[in-house]
Amino acid sequence: MFNGIGGFEMVLFGIVALLLFGSKLPEVARNLGGTYRGLKRSVDEFKREFQAVETYEPKSNRSISQDELETTETTAPKFRPPEE
Repeated sequence: MFNGIGGFEMVLFGIVALLLFGSKLPEVARNLGGTYRGLKRSVDEFKREFQAVETYEPKSNRSISQDELETTETTAPKFRPPEE
């Protein structure tokens, strides 16, 4: 996430944060951390629910044997022209 940020940029970011928040910086950091944890927890829960739906396999009431599959024929209804 911070691959492009070097040491100088981090120090500059810290100074700006101190100027903006001053003595409330620890409280702001705690609130930000709590928000991040809540968001991460919500994303993880969404992923678990999505994976549960993805792996769901409905169970049929009756299993069909291989013999039944091979001997079953599908037939179409006979065509009858309309009566006049």
